[in-house]
Amino acid sequence: MATNRTFTMLKPDAVEKGHVGAILEKINASGFRIVALKLTQMTTADAKAFYAIHSERPFFGELVEYMTRGPIVAAILEKDNAVEDFRTLIGATNPADAADGTIRKLYAASIGENAVHGSDSDENAAIESAFHFSGREQF
Repeated sequence: MATNRTFTMLKPDAVEKGHVGAILEKINASGFRIVALKLTQMTTADAKAFYAIHSERPFFGELVEYMTRGPIVAAILEKDNAVEDFRTLIGATNPADAADGTIRKLYAASIGENAVHGSDSDENAAIESAFHFSGREQF
C-alpha cells in the first residue's frame, strides 16, 4: 500500500540559483501539502550517511562535495500516491531526458546538478524523512 508522504530535498544548486520559491510553488500547484520544511546544510558526515548506498560508486566523493557546498531545503510532502506522483513531477535524473514542465527540465543544469531529490519508494521516504526531521517537526 502506498503511503501519502514523500521526502524531497532542494539541492545546493537550486538554492544557489534562487529557484527555491519557484520549485515550492510548483510543488504546491501540483497538489502536494508541505508538512515539514527547513533550510539546512549537510555536513560531510551527513552527506556520507544519506548517500551511503552510493559509497562504492566512482562519483561518491563528488556527490558528497556537491551536497555539502551550500544550503539545502529539506521537506516532507503529503498527497495521495505521493512518492510516484512526486517522481513524475521532478522528472528524469538527467534534465536532458526529463519531460517538459518537470522540475528538473526547468531548473536542473546537469545529471550531477539536478536541482532536487525525491524519494524512490515509500520505505526510503520514511527513512529519509526521519534522517532530516524529528517527529515533532512533522505535521
